[in-house]
Amino acid sequence: MKLDVINLDGAVAGSIDLDEALFGLEPRADILHRLVRWQRAKKQAGTHSTLGRADVSYSTKKIYRQKGTGGARHGSKKAPIFRHGGIYKGPVPRSHAHDLTKKFRALGLRHALSAKAKAGELVVIEAADAAGKTGALAKQVKNLGWKRALIIDGATVNEAFMQAARNIEGLDILPTMGANVYDILKRDTLVITKAGIEALEARLK
Repeated sequence: MKLDVINLDGAVAGSIDLDEALFGLEPRADILHRLVRWQRAKKQAGTHSTLGRADVSYSTKKIYRQKGTGGARHGSKKAPIFRHGGIYKGPVPRSHAHDLTKKFRALGLRHALSAKAKAGELVVIEAADAAGKTGALAKQVKNLGWKRALIIDGATVNEAFMQAARNIEGLDILPTMGANVYDILKRDTLVITKAGIEALEARLK
């Protein structure tokens, strides 16, 4: 598929042929869903915790005699049935992360790129560079209509451009190796530089 390449001032700077294997797939919601769940599960803290029977602070003395009370037989006040007793099988700190194969993760990224291309939310720019002026870049971004945009650059991101974009609300920049399904899908516009296109093609082929 062919797409126009623009500059940050909105002028057309040429065109580019996008690889159908990366940008021309029919997006599958089930694949994208699994990738987003995998990413969010890795981010989950998993620090929830409760005190079990061995953790609560009580005496282990038998609370009353075994027989003759007319009530149930009990030994320790730490039992889960008592108020302030230990929690039975409560949550413990753990990792929520699960595995996905490298091939499936790469497939998910290709489907995310294709989803943006199909929705008309993909923009290719000549290069992500700026003179380090946030105000000037913010004006260009506003003129282009990018309210919530993710910019993917090549192997590295231009330092001056990064500094200029740092305080612009709704604008995020990632190098090619940082490109991921969740960040791509949650933005309204996906912007990729020509260097980023080349690096993505090299990474995902």
